[in-house]
Amino acid sequence: MQKLSGKSVYKGIVLGPVLVLKKKEQTIKRVGTADPEAEIKRLEKAVELTALQLQRLYEKAVGEVGEASAAIFEVHRMMLEDEDYRNAIYNMIRTETVNAEYAVAVTGDNFSEMFADMDDEYMKARAADVKDISNRLVCNLTGEEETNPTSTEPSVIVAEDLSPSETVQMDKEKILGFVTVCGSTNSHTAILARMMNIPALVGVPIDLDEIHTGMEAVVDGFRGEVILEPSDEIRARTEERIREEKEKTLLLQTLKGKETVTSDGRNVHLYANIGSAGDVGYVLENDAEGIGLFRSEFLYLGRDDFPTEEEQFAAYRQVVQTMAGKKVIIRTLDIGADKQADYFNLGEEENPAMGYRAIRICLKQPEIFKTQLRALLRAAAFGNLSVMYPMITSVEEVEQISSIVEEVQKELEEQQTPYKMPEQGIMIETPAAVMISDELARRVDFFSIGTNDLTQYTLAVDRQNGRLDDFYNPHHGAILKMIRMVVENAHKAGKWVGICGELGADTELTETFVNMGVDELSVVPSVILKLRKIIREM
Repeated sequence: MQKLSGKSVYKGIVLGPVLVLKKKEQTIKRVGTADPEAEIKRLEKAVELTALQLQRLYEKAVGEVGEASAAIFEVHRMMLEDEDYRNAIYNMIRTETVNAEYAVAVTGDNFSEMFADMDDEYMKARAADVKDISNRLVCNLTGEEETNPTSTEPSVIVAEDLSPSETVQMDKEKILGFVTVCGSTNSHTAILARMMNIPALVGVPIDLDEIHTGMEAVVDGFRGEVILEPSDEIRARTEERIREEKEKTLLLQTLKGKETVTSDGRNVHLYANIGSAGDVGYVLENDAEGIGLFRSEFLYLGRDDFPTEEEQFAAYRQVVQTMAGKKVIIRTLDIGADKQADYFNLGEEENPAMGYRAIRICLKQPEIFKTQLRALLRAAAFGNLSVMYPMITSVEEVEQISSIVEEVQKELEEQQTPYKMPEQGIMIETPAAVMISDELARRVDFFSIGTNDLTQYTLAVDRQNGRLDDFYNPHHGAILKMIRMVVENAHKAGKWVGICGELGADTELTETFVNMGVDELSVVPSVILKLRKIIREM
């Protein structure tokens, strides 16, 4: 028996046979060519085929994990079309007169190393993406078939690392869990595992040469452990825990349609966080009362130019109409930091988390902001839509926002365009906003506390930096005191307050938040019924 620890991506527990995936080493020979332009044409055909494959993967992922997570393959397509990447390959073929396969392999390695050497954890995770693109291009140039690992029975997939395309191509019914040596909790594969509700561990120091397909393993996402060849005692205990988890899941289904209210009558709203219109199905399936965070920035990612007013209006209207009168809170674009779109021309920053992002872009480039606001106000006429603004640090910012909203309102009236003024709130995710929350509460309709950034800024810990995981403590007393202060100040002004950060889904704090007076918790859809059960038993 061997027990190893790693970082948990999704909390669950499974027991089953191992399927070891070892990537076939691609030996790409350097071959001279007398006709570089012919190699360029071969490359361009391979690029077309790769783009087609990525489109198919995108469509498959949309059906399985929703549009927001499927956007991974849009990111891959953008990498494929990146001028620096493509030009580096062309240049090598022409100047060194080498075959296209070799040029792609070398360029892929160079770009992958460049990303891997960056300090930012999000950018580090992109090293695997550019490697995935390059490997796919090489396979298409050499005519090799795509690897699509399958097994005759559901298995625990163990690998050095898994690319997003490998993950999506697998038969979901045959995957019990993932265990990888490399990878980070911010990797696209980790995101896919969470959306697919598959227990997964990354960063496990497992020697793939010392294990074999067919051996038994326990993947415990609750404890962040994988146990190889478990003893009879551990196997029996694991099977009991698996039974208990299944019973809990079945029991939770009985809570659909029930109110989220404590035994003494305290009502708490349970809303869901989503990233695209395609995710609304998860909201309805898990019986959320509404949408507490629609991340509108996903409309801006994976494309070459700004979404038009009509594109945004159509997406927002679709969501509010589908939710049929339930509240939909849409956050205005939160581009910057770990979410980049080249056409914004944001430039490089030493500390992007504290840089030009979110509401700061909107106030500095009001033409972008006004386009989104027009779409939001128009969509509000079709349902119960609210708007909230991220990264607020001052009363002056709120006043600037109000002035721009008034301009938009006036424009729509002059054009006789139907609209409705939505409820408007702000996100409390900076210590500055916490400290002046009494003043801010008089100027907005509600607060939504973004605990991820609030923790980052309060503790001075970059949440994208894996080396600082031990210092990133969202349970820190300072964070809880800040949340209490915000709730008290909001209630004094007669305004409601919610939590839409990851801490809202932390079941260890649910009772604490309810006792503080938090009015709403907005979480990933799969957690809704778990929280309802806890609250109803309080």
